[in-house]
Amino acid sequence: MRFKGKKVLVTGGAGFIGSHLAEKLLKRGDEITIIDNLSTGSINNISHLMHNPSFDYVIDTIMNQGLMSWLIRKCDIVYHLAAAVGVKLIVEKPIDVIFTNIIGTEIVLRLASKENKKVLITSTSEIYGKSEKIPYSENDDRVLGPTTKSRWSYSSSKAVDEYMALSYFKQKKLDVIITRLFNTIGPKQTGMYGMVIPRFVNQALHNEPITVYGDGKQTRTFCHVKDTIGALIALTQNPKASGEIFNIGSEEEISIKNLAKLVKEITNSKSKIIHIPYDEAYEVGFEDMKHRVPDISKIKKFIGYEPKTNLKEALISISKYLKKTL
Repeated sequence: MRFKGKKVLVTGGAGFIGSHLAEKLLKRGDEITIIDNLSTGSINNISHLMHNPSFDYVIDTIMNQGLMSWLIRKCDIVYHLAAAVGVKLIVEKPIDVIFTNIIGTEIVLRLASKENKKVLITSTSEIYGKSEKIPYSENDDRVLGPTTKSRWSYSSSKAVDEYMALSYFKQKKLDVIITRLFNTIGPKQTGMYGMVIPRFVNQALHNEPITVYGDGKQTRTFCHVKDTIGALIALTQNPKASGEIFNIGSEEEISIKNLAKLVKEITNSKSKIIHIPYDEAYEVGFEDMKHRVPDISKIKKFIGYEPKTNLKEALISISKYLKKTL
């Protein structure tokens, strides 16, 4: 049977993940409209798509309710990726983070409910806070620091997004899916807002000091963007995923100190690895989590999800991409 394309709206579609998602959906035959205010996205991420007659873009904010009502009315499904992200941005502009994430998502959910359109929302591994129960599964308790620590505002704002989505599912029968992304990486990602891998790779390619924040013993997992968007698309095709929450990430855990060493090795860099205290990197009293590893057994059960790109392969692809931009 020939695939019949859908009309898709991607909020935050000029961002790192959104632009990859738009490209993938176009290739399978969908008609794509993206909206992005370019606060953290870039027109360069979508410039290669603009010649495609099935692609349209709107440079505006999701806070424009009249525009969003029109865009949602003419689509079949919404991938809601627009958000204020990145630890640096969270610390420096907490008002923007809270306002964009909560109000923007409320607008998307309310209008999608009115028009009876499916919505996929991207949430975050930050939801789990500083819980030391590893790996994190979707029903685990959340452990957060005090409200005086601004970094937890992001986790809290995305938690409100999830509560709203689940409430719309329960009360309004909205077809909505929630995904918690664990450190998605790949070409086009910028280190401008605190993303560690593009920052490390850029520093290594310039033979500048690779700056590890804290003692470097904190561990993370990293998932290539191709695996992430594959999971997002597959979940929207599974009717049983509605009203559910899914971790999306890799189980390949590495310390940040060893990540810096691996980046240096892959790029054949002469960079020194240096440590910078959190207080200096972000703000006085900054709190971080020791580990962040997903339990992906639920998404495996629903869609057979399995990350296909390992960390070393992902780093090589990022390095090649950034070398072209030097």
